[in-house]
Amino acid sequence: MLDIAAELHRWCEEGRDFAVATVVAVGGSAPRQPGAALAVDTEGAAIGSVSGGCVEGAVYELCRQALQTGETVRESFGYSDEDAFAVGLTCGGIIDILVTPVRVGDLARTVCATALAAAARGRPAALARITQGPAALLGRTLLVHPDGTHEGTLGGPPAQDTPVQDVPARDAAGLDRAVAGVARAMLDSGRTGTVAIGADGSLCGEPLELLVESSVPPPRMIVFGAIDFAAALVRVAKFLGYHVTVCDARPVFATARRFPGADEVVVDWPHRYLDATEVDGRTVLCVLTHDAKFDIPLLQRALRLPVAYVGAMGSRRTHLDRLGRLRDVGVSELELARLRSPIGLDLGARTPEETALSIAAEIVANRRGGSGVPLTGAHTPIHHDGEPLAGQGRFDSVA
Repeated sequence: MLDIAAELHRWCEEGRDFAVATVVAVGGSAPRQPGAALAVDTEGAAIGSVSGGCVEGAVYELCRQALQTGETVRESFGYSDEDAFAVGLTCGGIIDILVTPVRVGDLARTVCATALAAAARGRPAALARITQGPAALLGRTLLVHPDGTHEGTLGGPPAQDTPVQDVPARDAAGLDRAVAGVARAMLDSGRTGTVAIGADGSLCGEPLELLVESSVPPPRMIVFGAIDFAAALVRVAKFLGYHVTVCDARPVFATARRFPGADEVVVDWPHRYLDATEVDGRTVLCVLTHDAKFDIPLLQRALRLPVAYVGAMGSRRTHLDRLGRLRDVGVSELELARLRSPIGLDLGARTPEETALSIAAEIVANRRGGSGVPLTGAHTPIHHDGEPLAGQGRFDSVA
């Protein structure tokens, strides 16, 4: 639900009741990943999407029903061989949807509203919800902050009108602590996915499945070199959701007027700016200066940082010369192996816009684990699943 946080926060502020349908599991060639959401209010207004159009109508009706009954339900949608026009995913995938009413006065309303407010304002937060387990627990919600503190509970008192005997006994505090720990780790890396855990917070016992949604500030892209290729790359990067900084030591070129789409334009020596700024495991560094006096001290530092991607522009001759210079200043072969140079995928790009697309394509492939080969005739998966989170069951990364 955090993918439509801004709109849902507004609905909360206006006191609207609504129901949220969230993708909680996928199989095959599913169009949307866990965390994608569709919300419907009492007036029938809808925002978001769970399938790109395949099952939106059926999910819309489930949301309307949830608003009437107050019950959280989980439904599965897949391809129908008998009738391709029936409700299902014609792409051949399967998606599981959790439909949860969010009504004024409900126990989870305050927790969800706080999470939506944080996400809408760009503050980091993780929202953990039970998506599979005893019916009485579906939709139970825990909000986890970056420091590990949390609000709400996954094993608290039963929902209104639920007989106490239908709620399994559990160590609620232990479950909350365990999930908060996992959610905090996922929040640190900006990941959304599913987690399987025991109902008492252990790795055994009665299993529960939870969806943990992470809301984090946009990842950074730092573009070094205020050239025409950088201007095109800024536009593509903003489209992909990056917070973009352009850095160049030459004040005549590094101006906000030349880069109106950038979030920041910095006049400084690239290596000095990199030393002073904050980067993390999602940060992308694109070195477009292809000038040794800028490139070498910059890449010497960049290749030793825990960032997601380091790419450098230049011809193959420039690349070979650059490698030699980097070795001369002590950069190891292991560090050099991280360098994407010449930057970008082979698209035959000529113009700045085509080159920017080539660079962006490599960044996406690197981020998602793609091969970069044409899908036509290939036997590689279209969508790549994330790696399992050690010790915590299945984990579908959608970050």
